[in-house]
Amino acid sequence: MPDGESIAGHWLTGRSRTGEVGVWADTVTPDGSRAGALRLDPLSMSAPGARERVVAAVNADRRLLQSGLTGLMPIADLVAARGDVWLLTGRPATPSLAELMNGRPGLPPPDAGSAATVLVETAQTLLAVHAAGLAHGALHAGTVVIGDDGTALLAERGLVTALRGDQASPDRDLAAWASLARGLGAGWAADDPRAAQLFDRAAAAATTHGLSAARDALLSGRDLLPTGFTTRERLVRTIQWWSASDVQTQEPPRPYDPPGSYVGSGLPGPGGGEVLTLLSPPATGDSPYQGVAIGGAAVAGGIAAAGFAGGAHAATAGATGATEAARSGEVRFGPGVPADTTAAQIWRQGREQVTVPAKERLRRPPAKRRRSALWSGLLFLLILVAAIFLWLQRGDPLSVTAVDVKAPKAKGCDITVNITGKITTNGSAGQIKYQWWRSDKKDPIEQTDTVPSGQTAYEVSLPWTVKGQGSKKLTARLRVLSPIGSGTPLEDKASFTYKC
Repeated sequence: MPDGESIAGHWLTGRSRTGEVGVWADTVTPDGSRAGALRLDPLSMSAPGARERVVAAVNADRRLLQSGLTGLMPIADLVAARGDVWLLTGRPATPSLAELMNGRPGLPPPDAGSAATVLVETAQTLLAVHAAGLAHGALHAGTVVIGDDGTALLAERGLVTALRGDQASPDRDLAAWASLARGLGAGWAADDPRAAQLFDRAAAAATTHGLSAARDALLSGRDLLPTGFTTRERLVRTIQWWSASDVQTQEPPRPYDPPGSYVGSGLPGPGGGEVLTLLSPPATGDSPYQGVAIGGAAVAGGIAAAGFAGGAHAATAGATGATEAARSGEVRFGPGVPADTTAAQIWRQGREQVTVPAKERLRRPPAKRRRSALWSGLLFLLILVAAIFLWLQRGDPLSVTAVDVKAPKAKGCDITVNITGKITTNGSAGQIKYQWWRSDKKDPIEQTDTVPSGQTAYEVSLPWTVKGQGSKKLTARLRVLSPIGSGTPLEDKASFTYKC
């Protein structure tokens, strides 16, 4: 991605990474704030109806942000420029959780407390998203962004399913969150067996009883975590070290004046080409960065709301400053963030913390949407009854019959490739113990997942970040240890070639 060019006033700094649906770039806004831009994959965007579905998904996120949800990546605009479609965000998309999990030489990893905070925040955000009748659809470490203040934001929500024309599934989000919990336990809690077991219990609770139970499992085990972890001090320190070692390729040009004068007007912007916004303009007086997290809170309709979706409350003391910052587009991180973070609030309140019902958190839906929600509820009830029937009729223990691993094509430098594995079973409930082997490492990544009955295909993933110059072929191997009928571990592998 070229340095020094601009998209709707966002200057590309040259720092970029590959996302699930395109390439992310760190940018600088016209007023000098740090932000991000996602160039959506042109081939996927060329599919019939893809642009309309993407616009609908982004509008849904904007409504959630305006209602006070702070756990999603804040959206500034969705624009078409020089034949491409760009999603502009109010915060940079680096580092992702995958980048922090892969680490760097000399970079101290976060601790188990940092992992628990990230998991609780992502669970809270997913609960709010699901309560609104939506789902993420592509949750993994590469779509979780960690801000400078240590907050966890979900990025690219709904974009994968929008581009493919699929329907996002909350059940898939549950399985992905459980896999993320086990991955963090194996990485950031490797030297703390009790904390690692806590993450395993939370993952099992997510797949069997839902995210509320998983969150409660983490809250009830907070005594097993390092003292003072709710302040995110260790996580913020890691991000500061990470940022210090991540040098951009070029200093961005000085912003032009006046900023954003051509956005949505059809006039050529810097770098040439016509720039058109694909979203409806905000209401009079609204900031284009409405919902951007500022100092640990969020601006939503001019009101500073602090806390998770489950514990949001008005922050009167910060409302004036947040509103002024929203008008100017200013985004503040790091020093000056209130010591009483949102993570500290929910951990302090513990198991009494509950998710605010959707009707109290979001605008009342129209009658058509309420009818749709009723039919969805009835359909869910029928599925639940069918699942219970299958569970009661089960006879054979869980057995894995096949393993299939796929790797996408690697494009560009310093990328994260998401290896996917499909584990086929006989449909019974139970636990699957498996290992991921990477050709560049000696030790495997071992995990144990719980699968419900009636599900004959279970998906797992391995985000693999590769950096540097050169060309090399890398192979990921998925080995299922149990349960297997033959007594011999089942495995499959897939390879990709990295060229930079």
